Amino acid sequence: MAELERHDNRLGIWGWLGGGRWGIERYAYILHRLTGLGILSYFLMHVVVTSLRAKGIYLWVEGGFFHQPIFKVGEFLVFAAFAYHAMNGVRLVLVELGFAVGKPIEPIYPYKTSLNVQRPLLIVMMILAAIFLAAGGYEFLGLTK
Repeated sequence: MAELERHDNRLGIWGWLGGGRWGIERYAYILHRLTGLGILSYFLMHVVVTSLRAKGIYLWVEGGFFHQPIFKVGEFLVFAAFAYHAMNGVRLVLVELGFAVGKPIEPIYPYKTSLNVQRPLLIVMMILAAIFLAAGGYEFLGLTK
């Protein structure tokens, strides 16, 4: 019995981020992962800060630690991550369910059905994310009274 050749993945983070052709889909993939990790870290921080209330430590009181301007920017970044992550997630669900796959053809690279159907869907979802970001940013930036 022939011994199987073993290939170790020694690329580390670069293997996670890099490699392959760098099309808009690859950037969407990387940004989806990064926004997911950002939202997760915000959620964990939120749980810790909220649990401190049980010990009598209130960081959200008016004029307190979290009312500094840097945290307003952080809230906006969390909202931006959520808007992007949600819209890209909807796009991925549509693709997985077969609504944006296109007509089946012989699979010859560069897979024209994915470029002609999925790329416009990606652009539409990013436009929707930008609209949500603008609507949410209107309040976050203090443009409302």
